[in-house]
Amino acid sequence: AVCLDGSPPAYHWHPGTGSGSRNWIVFLEGGAWCSDHASCAQRARTSFGSSDLMDRQTLFLGILSNSAQENPDFYNWNRVKVKYCDGASFAGNVNTTVTVAFDSDSQQALGLMYRGEKIWKAVVSDLLSKGMSNAEMALLGGCSAGGLAATLHCSSFKELLPRTTYVKCVSDGGYFLDAKDIAGNFSFRSFFKDVVDIHVSISQLLFYVALTSLVQCFFPQYVAPHIHVPIFFVNPAYDVWQIQNIFIPDAADPDRKWTTCKYNPYVCSQDQLSVLQGFRTEFLKAVEYVRGVDQSGLFIDSCFSHCQLEGLTWNTNTIGNKTIREAFGDWYFARGGSSWKSIDCPYPCNPTCIKWTSWRH
Repeated sequence: AVCLDGSPPAYHWHPGTGSGSRNWIVFLEGGAWCSDHASCAQRARTSFGSSDLMDRQTLFLGILSNSAQENPDFYNWNRVKVKYCDGASFAGNVNTTVTVAFDSDSQQALGLMYRGEKIWKAVVSDLLSKGMSNAEMALLGGCSAGGLAATLHCSSFKELLPRTTYVKCVSDGGYFLDAKDIAGNFSFRSFFKDVVDIHVSISQLLFYVALTSLVQCFFPQYVAPHIHVPIFFVNPAYDVWQIQNIFIPDAADPDRKWTTCKYNPYVCSQDQLSVLQGFRTEFLKAVEYVRGVDQSGLFIDSCFSHCQLEGLTWNTNTIGNKTIREAFGDWYFARGGSSWKSIDCPYPCNPTCIKWTSWRH
């Protein structure tokens, strides 16, 4: 169980106190994916591929905050943020080392390890030894690529915990669509196929035997029917990462007519906004199955955003007078008689959305 560069996996942990001392949040960090040896070699020289380059301390905000005011439901739980250093949503399982050159002009070589699934199992095993084996309540979550990982590992998380533990999962900005881009191509499907091919993410993903191809396992719309643990999806209908990379990737916009709009949607023309409304329509179609599952939850707001659980948006973005924090807490603890499905009206109807100035990553 090692990162891309062979360094050990890592996580940040804030121990629980008082009534929360036997409850756990395990939150998986996001950070996109690498789809070929060259991009993985570049990634291995960053904190997303090497624990040697990670910050030793980090700020816990939103759902990970220890403030009772900011995070009343989970502030005193054990809160763990697992660092993301494998490049494939904690799903790779290549046992051999892949040797690649740093670059075409370099004589140096780097041994790459594609072992995300082993990282996942090793981290959970370590947490079990640190007290999670006595967990009364547990939540697996993640942002973006980490949200996808939480979706993929939701069932195994429950299996690895005691049978008596109350377990649910949450994906934040991790409901990536298998959808055509504006040029009519499934370009992101092709990208995910490259990710699957290089990381050979088979043993974990074959759990979903009903799917027609391994690449479908990276798209929650196909995976959701095979998850039998309650899971909550927080996602904007206008997910800016998906708009930039799935719906309007650079290859689909050779004339760069969309560059300004996709990085600053507040200056989009009316015609462009109409096209973005089409993306929202596709997104709502893709979550249709989840809407019909009683134990699952949805918070699909109409903000231009991506991940929303770890910042100000945790307590600001609302649907029907409920913040994300309130809606998610009600679902997790089964408070009230709600159906746990919140779908926002189309943009620009929601005045609570935080306006950002740039979406370029």
